[in-house]
Amino acid sequence: MSTIKQFYSKEELQEQAALWISRIDRGLSEAEIASLSKWVSESKAHQDALFEMASYWDDLSVLNELSVLFPLETAKNKSKWQYAAIAASFLLLSFVGGNWLLGGQISQHIWGEGEAYTQRLESPVGKQTSFSLPDGTQVQLNTNSVVEVDYSSNYRQLTLVTGEAKFDVAKDRSKPFTVTAGEQAFTALGTVFNVQKNDEQDMELVVTHGKVLVTSVDKSLEQIKESLNDIAEKSLPGLLVSTGEKVVIAKNISLAVETLPLEQMQRDLAWQQGMLIFEGEPLSQALDDVSRYTSVKFEIVDPELSELKVAGYFKAGDVDGLLASLSSNFNIVHVKDSDNIIHLTASGNTNPTKKLTIQ
Repeated sequence: MSTIKQFYSKEELQEQAALWISRIDRGLSEAEIASLSKWVSESKAHQDALFEMASYWDDLSVLNELSVLFPLETAKNKSKWQYAAIAASFLLLSFVGGNWLLGGQISQHIWGEGEAYTQRLESPVGKQTSFSLPDGTQVQLNTNSVVEVDYSSNYRQLTLVTGEAKFDVAKDRSKPFTVTAGEQAFTALGTVFNVQKNDEQDMELVVTHGKVLVTSVDKSLEQIKESLNDIAEKSLPGLLVSTGEKVVIAKNISLAVETLPLEQMQRDLAWQQGMLIFEGEPLSQALDDVSRYTSVKFEIVDPELSELKVAGYFKAGDVDGLLASLSSNFNIVHVKDSDNIIHLTASGNTNPTKKLTIQ
């Protein structure tokens, strides 16, 4: 009997691939794993569509978890070609999750019992740097940031020494993931969150996926680990911050949790795309933000310039672009001295109510 192949349009394939990704997200049954293997093996176009959908997936902690849904046991009765198709379609998932593709089989480095791991992660001024940890967690550091990693056999503990970092946490309920900054501790199981440390007492937390427990560092990791099992009973020893929420900590006191509009979240996390977004901030404040991404410093010579309003998108570290905009919009001239300080002076009439728009 001949087999009739069914051909789909690109849009139909994308819909099917997106459906498979959503199924993988909520968890596949054994029957669904077999069905997915069959669907991928039917056509290279199916494989490509699935790979494309996977490449849009930005939740690395979920991807890392999903990449292990195809253990070797489920592949024992599959042909090499079928398993290769599965492996190829999940190449991106395996790569970002810290896996290696070896001999047509997926092999994951597991940080296991009795293992210890330490590392110091650093990002220089003006750079954003990404790192992969052995459990599959992804860390992205903002400019001039340092994180110290200390994994034991039972806990995953990191210290944000200075700066700002995004943590895309590989899920492992038996080994809580805690980031300490000053006197605060941020604990997650499988979550994406951002911590900005302004000083030892002031910091900000933004959660883009999942939940993060905010406690003081005097809570032991064992206390935190035990409390995570009682989330439903609301017996947590701290503040729980969820997807789309932000909390500002001032002088080691957590302020009210704020639900962020999408635009505000994009603004707060724009550094992850190498951008700064201003929405009417005074020039003095904008220059402070810009200074984080470069070795140069700014001095506003004429006080009235401090309150000029700045709006728009700015590429982090693009000092020349900023100076050109200041000159063309406000006739502001600059002089750079031998100490790497740029002095800003008004050379003509300046309207403090006008906004400087940067694109």
